[in-house]
Amino acid sequence: MELRQLRYFVVLAEELHFRRAAQRLFISTPTLSQQIKVLEREVGGPLLVREPRVELTPAGAVLLRSGRDVLRAMDEAMRATRRAAVGGAPVLRLGLLNGVPPWLPTRIGSLLAAALPGARMVLTGGTTADQVRFLDDDEVDLALVRAPVDLPDRFAQRPVAREELGVVMSERHPLAGAMPLDPTELSGQELILFARESAAGLHDSLLRTLAGHGAAVRLSDSAMGHAQMLAVLPSRPDAIGLSSARADGLPGLVWRPLRGAPLMVTYAIAWRATVRDPAVAALLTALTAELSPE
Repeated sequence: MELRQLRYFVVLAEELHFRRAAQRLFISTPTLSQQIKVLEREVGGPLLVREPRVELTPAGAVLLRSGRDVLRAMDEAMRATRRAAVGGAPVLRLGLLNGVPPWLPTRIGSLLAAALPGARMVLTGGTTADQVRFLDDDEVDLALVRAPVDLPDRFAQRPVAREELGVVMSERHPLAGAMPLDPTELSGQELILFARESAAGLHDSLLRTLAGHGAAVRLSDSAMGHAQMLAVLPSRPDAIGLSSARADGLPGLVWRPLRGAPLMVTYAIAWRATVRDPAVAALLTALTAELSPE
């Protein structure tokens, strides 16, 4: 039995609904169902009654009680081990969002040093969806995510920074000379965006905002991360992307703001609502008190 499987079961036992549990876990429903079946083979019997509705069997009720105890004990064991591994110095495990403004992790590091002298910060990169999974699996203490993001009740979040997005395109694009761009000029343009599953809330919000300002873009069949999009666009004068002004001046690209319809991306810090580690709680207090959206 793997801890990940045990976490999956505990969430499913709390929801008693495969789709809702899979959404909480940021995995697919078939994946969740498969892992529960593996777990049932391991324990030698059914943990759930699946029809007509999901219910725990007596064995499932026992595993739920014991599983929660195991997960709590493992969390505490890992915290104690990490403290011992660094001579008792506190460690902050930060989920570093791909493409985050460079100043933000630097500022978090400064606040960490001020709040907890001698503390060490360990970074784990990934998308918004990755960071939520890392939090759920106790692989990070705090995670940077792009809002809006719909988090389960067991998580809390707070906005810490904002950035304006504009349009980035090849310097050979027909709209490259416009400054700024009117949103209606984007109608019919192929927009290369990140995969929806990596940050569904932001993905949908950006498309709604563009449409609301008359920018009837055509979503590209090609979905890719920000760095890949910037690498592809110089050779695609027939497509556009969205980026902050940090993309301005990159070789082969131009960046243009949108007139009267600024697109804003909000960065938030997310954490488990019940913080057991006093060191993490102290840092969280410092972070939420001093960081605010620009």
